[in-house]
Amino acid sequence: MSSPSARPAVVFDLDGTLVDSEPHYYEAGRQLLAAHGVPHFSWEEHSRFIGIGTRETLETLRRVHGLTTPVDELLAEKNRLYLQLAHSGTEVFPEMRKLVERLHSAGVPLIVASGSSRAAIDAVLGATSLDALLPLRVSAEEVAHGKPEPDVFLEAARRLDAEPADCVVLEDATPGAEAAHRAGMRCVAIPYVPATAEDPAFAKAGLLFAGGQRAFDAQETYDWITGGTSL
Repeated sequence: MSSPSARPAVVFDLDGTLVDSEPHYYEAGRQLLAAHGVPHFSWEEHSRFIGIGTRETLETLRRVHGLTTPVDELLAEKNRLYLQLAHSGTEVFPEMRKLVERLHSAGVPLIVASGSSRAAIDAVLGATSLDALLPLRVSAEEVAHGKPEPDVFLEAARRLDAEPADCVVLEDATPGAEAAHRAGMRCVAIPYVPATAEDPAFAKAGLLFAGGQRAFDAQETYDWITGGTSL
């Protein structure tokens, strides 16, 4: 249970939460599959994997499409394609930018915890103005299991030297919301796909913006995280 006097720590998912990187991930996946004989990879198919780590996604796609290339080779190839796109720039959601800046100014400990590779995390943040504000990062590559298992969030808490109960996770996808719950952390949910807002995983969130990023409000979230108190 969270201590009433404990300072909150905030864990940000990256893709679809802080930045709108999903179009780049889709395009990298489309190019990858096309190169391996799967020419019709749709956004609808891609959207089923939002919030799931890249390796886990490729393991499933490899099985579904009968690919014979080892998953490690597919992973390296997709990361290369994605990094080419990411270096061209990725949009930061405006209200998320406001929230990061406000929390950073207040001295709240912050970290990014993502299912993406560390290289992808660094590339995306390096192409944004958030880079210096979010130097602490953990990738699912660095833990045993990706979301919806809690490993990446628990590692984030360890690196922040914070108790899980004192951490707040911001997430856009159901696997991440479930991972936050399993980690014993509070969760702010901002569904990237608003149609998924009624999913049971999001029902466990302490604060839900059912309309997604269009409904997200930095001030309301800041007040909820801090309990409306001055830090």
